[in-house]
Formats: sequence, C-alpha cells, structure tokens
Amino acid sequence: MLTYKQRFIRFMVENEVLLFGDFTLKSGRKAPYFINTGKYRTGAQIACLGEYYAECYLEHGVKAQTLIGPAYKGIPLAVATSIALAKNHGVDLGFCFDRKEVKDHGEGGLFVGQGLNAGDKVAIIEDVMTSGKALREILPKIKQTADVAVEAMIISVDRQEKGTGEKSAVQEAFEEFGIKVYSIVTMQNIIQAIEQGVIAGKEYLQAMKDYRAQYGA
Repeated sequence: MLTYKQRFIRFMVENEVLLFGDFTLKSGRKAPYFINTGKYRTGAQIACLGEYYAECYLEHGVKAQTLIGPAYKGIPLAVATSIALAKNHGVDLGFCFDRKEVKDHGEGGLFVGQGLNAGDKVAIIEDVMTSGKALREILPKIKQTADVAVEAMIISVDRQEKGTGEKSAVQEAFEEFGIKVYSIVTMQNIIQAIEQGVIAGKEYLQAMKDYRAQYGA
C-alpha cells in the first residue's frame, strides 16, 4: 500500500506537475526535473491537493486556529486544506488571505476571512519555496495585523537545494524566522519513488542524484 507521500508523487506525475527531462530553471541551473504547479487547474485536482496538505498538517502535529494563504497561489491551497481537514478529519479551522492593497472601507484591513487576534496560532499554506520571498512578504503583514504565533509553513515540495549560500530556503526560514517549514514531499522522496518503481523515470535517476550532489542542501 502506498504512503500518502508516494501517492502525492504519483499524483504530480499524472497531472504533469512533475516532469523529467532537461530543463533550465529560473536560477540558471540545468535540472533533470521541473515542477510546474500551474498545472493544477480543476476542482478535482485542488480537492485532492487539499487532502495531501491536510495529511502533512496532521503528520507533523501542527496546532493552529487559522490557515493563511498568501495571495495569490496560497489562497486556493489554504481553502482546500481547511475543507479537507474539516470534511475528512473533523478539524475545523479558520482561513484567511492577504489583500494586495489595504482596503479602507467596508470591513477594511489587510486580510480577508478569519480575523487574526493576538495570541492566535496560525499556519501558512504555500505551493513551493524557492527563495523564501513569499514568506518574507507575508510575515510583516501578519505581524502588522496581530501578534500571532506562526506555528508552521506547509509547502508541497521541498527542493532541498542550496539558495544563495550553503543552506536551502527551508533551512534559512527556520534560521531567520524560527518557522518550521514542512513539505508533503522532498526531492529525496521523489528519487526514492523512482528507485522503488512508484513512478517511471529510472533513466533520469543518475542525473537526479548528480544534481542533488551538486546543488543539494
């Protein structure tokens, strides 16, 4: 029986989110794999995605009252995760997301959805973390609104790659902000899935390992 991590890796491949080949990344690195989360675009896909995020949330024992989805990619992810937690696990959490511009009329404020109050525990839901830019953008907005405790950030894939230094963006997030970043899967999980025959791609296995040896953190 496949683990939820293995099922998620297969899910990414089936939906052409995880591709293998020869790709030039935004960083300029030549990679044997590419992750395109823009391929998630249907109700069925986002419903499944929410279930995987919910599994990750529960696996790591995260305790939060509200899920925050940074605009724009994080919005449907936070909503889908909250639905999955409530429907499948009986965990009913609030959710909210930030505005790109502060609204000065109506209910006003920086966030739409569940209100943030001092002392609340929150979790940030995002797609992937490459440089940590999304986290650096959302944290000041959160702290400006209320003195909450950010319990965790949950992402779909940890690339486990060096950023500007020797550490990965996930490692830097904990070092800089003290925030634990949990991922549904890591690049090492994907390599293991190929080795175990969960997904096809053994012809790319050595290139994947060589890439990890060169850029892995």
